[in-house]
Amino acid sequence: MEENLIKTCLHDRHVKQGAQMSPFGGFDMPIQYTGITEEHNAVRQNVGVFDVSHMGEVRISGPDAYKYVSHIFVNDVTDAPDGQIFYGMMCYENGGTVDDLLVYKVNDEEYFLVINASNIAKDVDWIKKNAEGYNVKIENQSDYYGEVAVQGPKAEETIEKVLDLRVKDIPFYNFKVFQVGDEEIIVSRTGYTGEDGFEIYGSHNYIQSVWDRLMEAGVQPCGLGCRDTLRFEVGLPLYGDELSAEISPIEASLSMFVKLDKPEFIGKEALEKQKTEGVSRRIVGLELDGNAIPRHGYPVEVDGKQIGEITTGYRSISTGKSVAMAMLDKPYDKLGTKVEVRIRKKTFPATVVKKRFYDKNYKK
Repeated sequence: MEENLIKTCLHDRHVKQGAQMSPFGGFDMPIQYTGITEEHNAVRQNVGVFDVSHMGEVRISGPDAYKYVSHIFVNDVTDAPDGQIFYGMMCYENGGTVDDLLVYKVNDEEYFLVINASNIAKDVDWIKKNAEGYNVKIENQSDYYGEVAVQGPKAEETIEKVLDLRVKDIPFYNFKVFQVGDEEIIVSRTGYTGEDGFEIYGSHNYIQSVWDRLMEAGVQPCGLGCRDTLRFEVGLPLYGDELSAEISPIEASLSMFVKLDKPEFIGKEALEKQKTEGVSRRIVGLELDGNAIPRHGYPVEVDGKQIGEITTGYRSISTGKSVAMAMLDKPYDKLGTKVEVRIRKKTFPATVVKKRFYDKNYKK
């Protein structure tokens, strides 16, 4: 299996820097460099950089591009200005999630989709399969693009100073295309950490030069370990944990991204029914009493009966509390409900709370 792992364009640099490497989504990825806590705090307080070249990129262009993106995406891109980004999901007819993704609007005839690493092949197949009857060109550009995410309160200042890219005027959830030498690079401002942050997409050579310059400037390299602790603290989902083919956006408590007033999209009927009639389970936040650490898959119980399970859990680095996201059966999803988390042979008291454990600090 190790031999079949895909290496990103920055792989050799990670190994040289002594990163702890591990399989993730079919790629050999850095989990940590100096330690998850140190890297996490660098992003919360200063600036850090992640290799996110494992993410997939798909370009949809042609006369029916807007119509087709609207057909496969639950959010509404109607009348959006060029340069805007949308978060949302692609869903199956039954409401289950194909993937959560970002849609970048280049113009009405061109959209740039950023999808999850573990889903690239599946997503591209699904996107192509559903394009019959639409006048669109679908290009999987995942092999061309490398990507880094520069995150933290000093991200803007760092990019402008070290990389000489003017990003100050890029609004939140927008992107800009820069001409650098003979290539076009994309810089967006979304962030998956709860802090201000930018994503830079370019050729492998360009991304390698960006990484090298950031390292020379003393920016903290960060692994996927703290990417998970950061996104989790601000209630952001991870596909495979809080979303999946078996978990709809409504069950994941992400219904704000499902625009049912759109004329049509794949999965609309099922999601409309879930929103109208309600669902039998839902993703919520949990706060445990004491120091026990909940982990993915641990059962959640009430009076000895299992009523759900942990999807992501940590001892929060920023708050010092033991917290988790969990899929719970109704009516145990109500705020303030007392439950117990089973950790091996013992159970630990917990309370249902909001699933954002730390306030986001995006620059809006």
